[in-house]
Amino acid sequence: MPETLEIWHEIVANKDPTRLGEIIHPDAVFRSPMVYKPYHGRDILVFVLTQVIEIFEDFTYHREMISDDGRSVFLEFTANIGDKSLKGLDLISFDENGKITEFEVLIRPMSGLIALAEIMGKRMAAFG
Repeated sequence: MPETLEIWHEIVANKDPTRLGEIIHPDAVFRSPMVYKPYHGRDILVFVLTQVIEIFEDFTYHREMISDDGRSVFLEFTANIGDKSLKGLDLISFDENGKITEFEVLIRPMSGLIALAEIMGKRMAAFG
């Protein structure tokens, strides 16, 4: 898990999603802050994370908390979308090989979530 997390931080810092596919399990689950039903599969998670990396401005992680068993991490972040500021949590789970198996995002306030939803809605429609 530490190596995967290091790669994740490099991807975010460099805004370069090239290595996303190698750290995500093929059967990963993504839980969006905008829809109730989770998305399944590496392809959708790679697509969503790639889009968010492009959309968020001034993205910064502030705190990192690791579960007692070392298989989950909680990353607190802030970002902007235009004139909207948001705060959120990335809740990430890993398998025994360090691959991401679940990625859940929580975002507040509602104005930041709505700004993200407007942009992502259009991009998700293009995904199919």
